[in-house]
Amino acid sequence: MKASYKFLLAAALSAPLLTGCIEESVPTQYVLSNQLVGNSNAITAFANAMPAHMNVIATIGQEYHFDAGMPSMLQIRNVMTDDMHVRYAGGFDWYSSWAVADDALGPNYLVCQYPWNYYYAHVLTTNNSIKAIDPETEIALERYYLGASLATRAATYLDMARMWEVLPTAVNNGNSPEGNNILGLSCVIVTDETSESDMRNNPRAEHSVMFEFIKNDLERAIPYMTGYARPSKTLPDVAVAKGLLARLYLWDASYQAEVKADQAAANASYAKAAQYAREAISESGATPLTREEWLSTTAGFNDINVSSWMWGGQYAAEDDAVVAGGIRTWTSVISPEQMFGYAGSECGAMPEIGASFYNRINNNDWRKLAFVAPEGTPLSGQEPFLDPEFAATYFDGPYIAIKFRPGQGNMEDPNVGAVVGYPMMRVEEMYFIEAEATAHQNPGNGLSLLKQFMTTYRYPTYNATVSGDAAVVDEIIFQKRIELWGEGQNFFDVKRLNMSVTRFYNGTNFEDNETYNTVGRPAWMNFCIVAQEENNNEALVGYNTPSPAGIYKPLTND
Repeated sequence: MKASYKFLLAAALSAPLLTGCIEESVPTQYVLSNQLVGNSNAITAFANAMPAHMNVIATIGQEYHFDAGMPSMLQIRNVMTDDMHVRYAGGFDWYSSWAVADDALGPNYLVCQYPWNYYYAHVLTTNNSIKAIDPETEIALERYYLGASLATRAATYLDMARMWEVLPTAVNNGNSPEGNNILGLSCVIVTDETSESDMRNNPRAEHSVMFEFIKNDLERAIPYMTGYARPSKTLPDVAVAKGLLARLYLWDASYQAEVKADQAAANASYAKAAQYAREAISESGATPLTREEWLSTTAGFNDINVSSWMWGGQYAAEDDAVVAGGIRTWTSVISPEQMFGYAGSECGAMPEIGASFYNRINNNDWRKLAFVAPEGTPLSGQEPFLDPEFAATYFDGPYIAIKFRPGQGNMEDPNVGAVVGYPMMRVEEMYFIEAEATAHQNPGNGLSLLKQFMTTYRYPTYNATVSGDAAVVDEIIFQKRIELWGEGQNFFDVKRLNMSVTRFYNGTNFEDNETYNTVGRPAWMNFCIVAQEENNNEALVGYNTPSPAGIYKPLTND
């Protein structure tokens, strides 16, 4: 392992406030290159380390149960919007700091440190795999693994870029606490070739630099993967790479339109986003979920093998998170129809859809049945509960989300109920990217694409009558947010499109300390860089993102 990673990944774990660094920078469960040199199975081991690391727990410590791998990244982003509220349950909601935008999101706290550490540890797994493979290899499996590694690295940086990129807000137009311009800066780029000296002076990447880096990885990945059938959906393929390019160009288009005010550049990127979304649909051969698949009580949003899923994570019975009782798994925090995790009956930190968001969904839309209806409303009593008696006993109010089911519908045994897949990319997203990207250039054509998808795959009576660029895009994004609710993707659209977060309104179900109403994107969506990294990387000094702590005050009726 190159010494440079030590500075990037060092963890300091004395209380929530960071106070120093420790020598052990990478936990022992990670695969390191110096352990596998000369091993004939090295390349396969490196490649398999990538999906394995998605489920890793205890990146920064055993005691912090929000430290649960890629599912934690999904949930962190879920609770930063107004799509999802998690019920207060006596401290069992491990993601509350991200929901209330408190001091812990600032650079001196462990809550800020964790996403940075996890993602760069994931980068390390991809860099190790890339470095292990000769780019001139003619062995088909090795070529595929190299492409998959490049695509996974690109996906990781695309997530990070969109989380850490500084975009203007109503409270800060893009300056660091020291007054330096940080608009468009995201995270630092570390590759398999980055040296220790480079790491000590590695600036935040500007938008165009990060865009080109990610695009290059994806364009390199596609020829390596072409013509090879991947062994599992836990690794990307050509269709996934094109789906990532669609996400990438959509992100770039919004930046060009808002920050650079270059509509020609924005339109060019929108055209590319639509193109790659359509190619991803065609290349994948995937078909959108049916009503029966969506509302299945045993396989609903837990089965990576359904056609709709292009890419996902998958737990195994031997994963540490499962062996530890399932308490630090995706099922634990997202599915209330179980008895072993935080969202279940034992703890009660149940995820809910925002009441205002729920009420806007048409009653003819069967996706609405994935949430408990208020008593006395038309859909009350139609919800497909896994166990109606259990629901009657523990679900004491509306809006509770039953979208994500425990594995095989097993509510009690984490060795079954927690062994699930979780979606990283579904083909439905590509339809919405195509529609939105088209709408920015021609609202009528974009709306037509949306109607075609909705009436074909969701409910035949759908008929939006909106007109104009902004209204059409808003409708497309609303339907997309219904579709991808709880999957960790909606955060990116809220931030990218400068959308407000509204949690205080008549009938709100958000906790009193979460009732923020923002004007445009919230400042908390511009992630801070952990101070530990700033201490070891001089290029970051004076260029960190301002903490969102104290900027917003919860609204009340008083």
